[in-house]
Amino acid sequence: MITWNDFEKIEIRVGTVIEVQDFPEARKPAYKLKIDFGEYGIKQSSAQITKLYSKEYLLNRQVVAVTNFPPKQIANFFSECLILGVVRGDGEVVVLQVDRPVTNGERIG
Repeated sequence: MITWNDFEKIEIRVGTVIEVQDFPEARKPAYKLKIDFGEYGIKQSSAQITKLYSKEYLLNRQVVAVTNFPPKQIANFFSECLILGVVRGDGEVVVLQVDRPVTNGERIG
């Protein structure tokens, strides 16, 4: 079990995907995403969501991400946040999204 104080350390924020690129250097099929978190800046992330989502679908979508992990190097790319999703039984990830537009950078609580 974690404490409430532990949970409060995790910054889960909403951001808008502003750029989507293929990531051929990744071991598993993935995209490179740039996400606008408003006053918290633009962060990049790698996401293995190519089977369920097209680049066109993701562009301008709001997603939910953990924004205070240290950067993680994936091939020649540094992922600065972790997009959250539900891992299905087949291993594919369904991205968590808000059901109404909110201000980029708003914190999930």
